[in-house]
Amino acid sequence: MTEASFPRPSLSLLELAPVVDGASFGDALRGTIATAQEAERLGYERVWVAEHHSMPGIASSAPAVLIGQIAAATETIHVGSGGVMLPNHQPLVVAEQFGTLDALYPGRIDLGIGRAPGTDQLTAHALRGGRVSESVDDFPQALAHLRAFLNDDFPADHPYAAITAVPGLGAQVGIWLLGSSTFSAKLAGLLGVPFAFARHFAPQATLPALAEYRENFRPGDIADPYAMLTVTVIAADTDEEAQRIAGPGKVGMLAARTGNPRRLPTFDEAAANPLTAEQEHLIAPSTSAWIVGSQDTVRDELRELLARTQPQELMISGMIPGIEERKRSLELIKGAVDQLG
Repeated sequence: MTEASFPRPSLSLLELAPVVDGASFGDALRGTIATAQEAERLGYERVWVAEHHSMPGIASSAPAVLIGQIAAATETIHVGSGGVMLPNHQPLVVAEQFGTLDALYPGRIDLGIGRAPGTDQLTAHALRGGRVSESVDDFPQALAHLRAFLNDDFPADHPYAAITAVPGLGAQVGIWLLGSSTFSAKLAGLLGVPFAFARHFAPQATLPALAEYRENFRPGDIADPYAMLTVTVIAADTDEEAQRIAGPGKVGMLAARTGNPRRLPTFDEAAANPLTAEQEHLIAPSTSAWIVGSQDTVRDELRELLARTQPQELMISGMIPGIEERKRSLELIKGAVDQLG
């Protein structure tokens, strides 16, 4: 397969419920629901919500709750977690939560699982009841327990074999592994489950992680490797306008990187306080991989990226304060992907 010829991937959306200066948490959550409805109208495959904690600018701290609200407000789009950070939760609780969602919205619920805390170490300590340190085996074991609760396949002599997840047992949720390194990539391959790589977190690790997944893949839940790539993409009618609406996201990233997380600034606030060259350099490891521009610019940059990575699915992410700007960006990105052939 040449770089000029590759399968056009499905298109999906990652939402973080951005909280904008001057707005409420309710505004942020309702904005995410409205954005999901627009994604469904445009023909996106799925919308996922991320789990983050103690982040003033992100309201998606309870994915299972928000997934239920989005699923209730939409009709066909797949809705899921991008992801549930399993070390923060007991596997039985996750099985029951997503079993409940599957019972209400059968065939539409995805369960993306990650192993990062989604927060700082102190908040992780509070989330986990004082338990923070993990061994290399903790995550695979917790994942195995979660799958066993859903599938009722604990060994007969396992103490949890007597437990029934209700709802949960027999739920047809699609389990994915998420990652920003090769650890989860290899595990996803060995288990034979779909893998979602967080390129928006770790662009330099993209190709090694995808290779690790594909090289270690064994048929399991799915017969063939299925890779999703999450990428920050922001589109507008012109390159200049796209750079303007990307500004607040850069400010938010800088604040998080310097240990001072904050609400997402408005467009005007970000424009009035442009980042210095030093600040731009600090966030460049991530922002240099952002795709920002007009529909033509986005199309051309996506073509080059997808030719190198060849994922089955592309999930876009972007912290944009305005609902109308977010909807327009979704529309332009969908058009850019449709033009790829």
